[in-house]
Amino acid sequence: MKLPTPIKNFRSKRTGDEQQQATTQPRSQPPTTAEFARAGKPEKAGAESNGKNENRGTMKKAVKATGSLKAESAYEIIASVQTDKGCVREINEDSGRFVSPNDPAILRAKGILLIVADGMGGHSAGEVASGMAVELVPRLYYGAKGKPQTALKRAVEEANRRINSAAAADAAKHGMGTTCTTLAILDGQAFAAHVGDSRLYMQREGKIYRLTEDHSAVMEMVKLGIITLEEARTHEDKNVILRALGTAPEVEVATLEPFAARVGDQYLLCSDGLYDLVPDDEIERELNEATDIHAAGERLITLAKARGGHDNITIGILAIVPVGTLAAEAEAMRATREWRVQG
Repeated sequence: MKLPTPIKNFRSKRTGDEQQQATTQPRSQPPTTAEFARAGKPEKAGAESNGKNENRGTMKKAVKATGSLKAESAYEIIASVQTDKGCVREINEDSGRFVSPNDPAILRAKGILLIVADGMGGHSAGEVASGMAVELVPRLYYGAKGKPQTALKRAVEEANRRINSAAAADAAKHGMGTTCTTLAILDGQAFAAHVGDSRLYMQREGKIYRLTEDHSAVMEMVKLGIITLEEARTHEDKNVILRALGTAPEVEVATLEPFAARVGDQYLLCSDGLYDLVPDDEIERELNEATDIHAAGERLITLAKARGGHDNITIGILAIVPVGTLAAEAEAMRATREWRVQG
């Protein structure tokens, strides 16, 4: 992941109308299935791999954390978080976390939260930035007053300030930053906040929909008509992002208006190490065909690594299922209510 330098080469060419369009938030209204972006073509699948089972704490290499939470309504939430450093990088600068509060009052007020962060900055700085993001955002969100949507946005904004302060205080970490994509679900409503080019997808009735817009140089070029979405996949600046937590004292946080989460939905958060190599249609296929969400995550990581695995790969999947659908697995995992993965 890189911060922008070449973006100014085409940004200066915009007219006033074009500038206003390019800086618009990805979505100001509740998403509808007709509006969601879909792209990509299926490719040949590779072989599966197995991760190591661990709960709580920091997890290394290809790790997994899966569990279930029974809601007060007629659904359960099943979550899986996995990360892998890939085939090229020496360290893993990605982090992911699923949080379900033990305190029933907090759970009723704020629900559950899933977050993925993709760090940058060289040496260990990227790992520090992403690790701070997945620690700070949940803590700030659950500690804040007010409506979930406002609390989530403010949590990401404050996490940005603290990461920026940490970078300024340590010369070895100057310039560190991280993407941040986070999803909260409360009382059948979904809330999301997003900075950078990690993604949030929704799988509904067998179809996948991309809910976030990449804050990247190539997406700006697509919006200006300079390149197509297909050309963006292989463009030399595809890893240049325009927003990140920690690189400036303030950051513009994109949010989605709250929307209804349905039984049967699956939500996938991922770093670009996945979607750079596995297109949307194939993500859709793997979610549909896998025996469970953890198997789907394992399969997707395996596919990305089989195609080069040039970046770290992190996947968080959350599924909303009827109560009792996975009763045996839910009971086995009931005691573990928080999972974090980090390279």
